[in-house]
Amino acid sequence: MTRRTLLAVALLAAAAPRLALAQSAERRTVQYKVGDRLEGAKGKAPKDKPRYRDLKWDELISPDWDPQAIVRSLNLDAMQDGDVRAYEAMRRLKEEWNTAPPNPALDNVDVRIAGFVVPLEREGDALKEFLLVPYFGACIHVPPPPANQIVHVIAGKPVAGTATMDAVWVSGRLGQFPVTTSMGRSAYRLQATLVEPYKPS
Repeated sequence: MTRRTLLAVALLAAAAPRLALAQSAERRTVQYKVGDRLEGAKGKAPKDKPRYRDLKWDELISPDWDPQAIVRSLNLDAMQDGDVRAYEAMRRLKEEWNTAPPNPALDNVDVRIAGFVVPLEREGDALKEFLLVPYFGACIHVPPPPANQIVHVIAGKPVAGTATMDAVWVSGRLGQFPVTTSMGRSAYRLQATLVEPYKPS
């Protein structure tokens, strides 16, 4: 099993419908379904952003943390709908995910990462703070991912024309700074110098 099975567990737990949402009207219309991921960067950072390391979401997971350990211990196959043990399993899973540790090698590093926007704070119509999540629907249509799969982004200047679940590239300084928000707990904070619409690189 790969680390991406985290997504499967989240989707199973939520029993979420397969919803689609169009991106902002001023952008190329793209339909995503709950659970869809963006194609990550390939190779080195673009020539116009040489200082930034292109980051993949799996790299945010601490090499010392086994995301499957808690899942293996739950014996989900033995549970039925409405089973009291299922509620306890979800409580334990949520607790484990809320404390999922960051990768210590990624503290104070200039990175560029692609993900979906979960708005937190606006200044008028412009976005000042948001969560960046690895798959469509996270924190909105399905439970939040583990803390080490959520990045709390603070924009250097408010970002206009950005809506919920828009796909973006974010460039800036990544740090380990746990934050609890109404939409999920993040293990990282990214001081963004640039937020731009997503295009495969």
